[in-house]
Amino acid sequence: MDVRLDGKIALITGGSLGLGRAMGRVFAEAGASVALFARRATLLDEARAEILAAAPKAKVAAIPCDVTQAKALGEAYGTVTRQLGPVDILVNNVGTSRTGAFESITDEVWQEDFNLKLFSAIRLTRLAWPGMKQRRWGRIINVLNVGAKAPSAGGAPTAVTRAAGKALTKVQAGEGAPFNVLVNSLHVGLIESDQWVQRRAKDAPHQTMEQYYQEKGKPVPLGRFGRAEEFAQMACFLASDKASYVTGTSINVDGGRSPVM
Repeated sequence: MDVRLDGKIALITGGSLGLGRAMGRVFAEAGASVALFARRATLLDEARAEILAAAPKAKVAAIPCDVTQAKALGEAYGTVTRQLGPVDILVNNVGTSRTGAFESITDEVWQEDFNLKLFSAIRLTRLAWPGMKQRRWGRIINVLNVGAKAPSAGGAPTAVTRAAGKALTKVQAGEGAPFNVLVNSLHVGLIESDQWVQRRAKDAPHQTMEQYYQEKGKPVPLGRFGRAEEFAQMACFLASDKASYVTGTSINVDGGRSPVM
């Protein structure tokens, strides 16, 4: 099955590293024009260069943006439409895995997490939504984690904000369906990313990344960490016409780790 995104314009938040960068590359290889949002301009430039190396004919816009700031988000979105055109595919991928004991989480931490993960998705979708409805074609992918379905003790605030993102996905899917605007969520398990590089440096500096991934991946039924490219391929399918009858669903990309389907 040849999955193509020719002529489509995709916007990916958290696009400078890990899953976001991998999705940008896979989407561009499939024929899409790609816009990346992230805070650090240097990493964005590196991501853009990597994508263009893989897909030299692609149009790629790398736009520094703090998605927690409503005004900056609107301005950055306007830059995308001016440089590339109206957004057909929106991937709300930005986020961290911030966790802690419930009683230790302050109001400020709760608010920061909701601003980053939930309100950025709400605001960006609100910007892309009218055009998608008018053109009667749109794809929105909300990148969450398996904790949204099966939260664990100590999993807040991430599990809570991600669960809210899952509910948002279902609401949007119901409203978008009559206009062929399809909305789904992808739930991350243990997948190689910059966050794990940082964790290894903090928790197990004596191990190589390969050793760290092997150790941490043992509890996964498939026995290993996932690769960012594997996640990106699933996102590319959902963003394409091949997934024209898939909306309002949440798909685990976790090697069978989650106890909840």
